[in-house]
Amino acid sequence: MRIKKIPSNVLYTHYEGWRTSRYHFSFADYNDPKNNRYGVLRALNDELIQPESGFDLHPHDEMEIISYCIQGEMSHSDSMGNQGIIRRGDVQYMCAGSGVTHAEMNDTPNQTLRFMQIWVLPNQAGLTPHYQHTRISKHSRQNKMLQIASGSRKNGVFQINQDANIFVAEMQKGKHIQFEQPENRQDYLVCIEGNLEINGVELSQYEAAQISSETQLYLTAREDSHLLLVEMAEA
Repeated sequence: MRIKKIPSNVLYTHYEGWRTSRYHFSFADYNDPKNNRYGVLRALNDELIQPESGFDLHPHDEMEIISYCIQGEMSHSDSMGNQGIIRRGDVQYMCAGSGVTHAEMNDTPNQTLRFMQIWVLPNQAGLTPHYQHTRISKHSRQNKMLQIASGSRKNGVFQINQDANIFVAEMQKGKHIQFEQPENRQDYLVCIEGNLEINGVELSQYEAAQISSETQLYLTAREDSHLLLVEMAEA
């Protein structure tokens, strides 16, 4: 198996009035022992939050948490005293480490919030919690892979505590991206918006692909598209 398509209709969808959540892996009330994670990728949730609602203060520990905003505004506050707002294309990173509480809210009165939350298992326990966020221009991710997180130190990229890399891209219809990576790596790719092909496999909005043993990825946008890619060592 080199590319396994994950159709949108197999994703577990949780409806709760104020939010609609699509879980790519077991999470909260969704428990599937055969779908607990993909490598070090523990959770990937596509969240749609209604105006003036959100996740009130709640605890986390022993997890690397990356949030990527797609639509609207997400406000963050935590027990470390941090506060921030991210908008489309912006990213926030929180090392939950030994323990932290935080809230993620849509404080706007009339705009729906959509964001992706990515949980990556850390490479060690008991890390000191910390938080960062950054604003990202559309130009920096247009028709090219923009790295937003890395397991190693890189300028302008969040350094996370795991051998994993996260990329995003917005592609105009008809554009192509070639992505190369070393051997013995695997990927999880999500089509956030639009319709695209990855090595000949078509993905529409919300669909994903598990990719293994591919050193070259060829991406083509069949229409204006938006994607997220998590790359890691093969499990």
